[in-house]
Amino acid sequence: MTIKLASPAEVAEHLGVPVATLSQWRYLRRGPRSIKVGRYVRYRWTDVEAWLDEQSRETAA
Repeated sequence: MTIKLASPAEVAEHLGVPVATLSQWRYLRRGPRSIKVGRYVRYRWTDVEAWLDEQSRETAA
């Protein structure tokens, strides 16, 4: 089974935020979980969706 990983640009577009914001979230450990593939940062779509779910629960509380 092959899982397509997302680039920071793809995730930023999906979330509607600049790539720089996504990078800052990664530095501050606030955004979706990321992984390093060699020298590249990638995201699993499942991690992005899980992070979004967490955000909606926090704002609903």
